[in-house]
Amino acid sequence: MKILYSKHFPPKGFAAINLFGIIIGRKEYGSLTKYEINHEKIHTSQIIELLWIFFYLLYGMEWLIRIVQYRHPLKAYYNISFEREAYHNDKDLDYLKNRPWYSFINYYRQPNDGKD
Repeated sequence: MKILYSKHFPPKGFAAINLFGIIIGRKEYGSLTKYEINHEKIHTSQIIELLWIFFYLLYGMEWLIRIVQYRHPLKAYYNISFEREAYHNDKDLDYLKNRPWYSFINYYRQPNDGKD
């Protein structure tokens, strides 16, 4: 897994972003923790399952739905099923060893008012 660091990306307030399996960390926040890397690895699994393009389409559509639902972009972000799964399991460094495919579906209806 490739990890790059940037001064300008991802947006401030976010430590990392996963683009097509490449993790980009915000340089000013320092090296990513093992939990942040695990979080992004969970996203990589989701991306692969959904053949890249469908992940980004579903992610964007769900974010728009959550914005309407929660009326707040950050609250919408934390309630995207892909993020719920990743935040809920990023401290479990063995999660990906036994993770069933499409596990994010289990997080679609669970409310989450903030990070786990």
